[in-house]
Amino acid sequence: MRFIVDECTGPAVARWLRQHKHNVFSVYEEARGLEDEGVLQKAVADNRILITNDKDFGEMIFREGKAHRGVILLRLEDERTSALRTRSGYLNGYWSNMPITLPTTSLSPPRLVSASPALKAGR
Repeated sequence: MRFIVDECTGPAVARWLRQHKHNVFSVYEEARGLEDEGVLQKAVADNRILITNDKDFGEMIFREGKAHRGVILLRLEDERTSALRTRSGYLNGYWSNMPITLPTTSLSPPRLVSASPALKAGR
């Protein structure tokens, strides 16, 4: 799948997606300082799903009616490596519940490598 990861989300999510063989454009790594309007325009032009933790995109899309190719809003505490393990669990769970049909590819959902006891318990 093709994603654009917003600057405020940071590079860890982009790296995780790349590790799982997705095509990723990271605003943090490749276009730092790009305004939200430009991020959304790039997502549409490049046919990418936007991953962000910035609620302003909801305003742009739902209230202003801006074009988009899909948005995933993440609520992240921080971008430290230790926090990425927990987020990976959430992303793995999200991936396995996505109601999508992929075109013929060899993609398979990522597997959960480790999780906190709270995550394993579904909290």
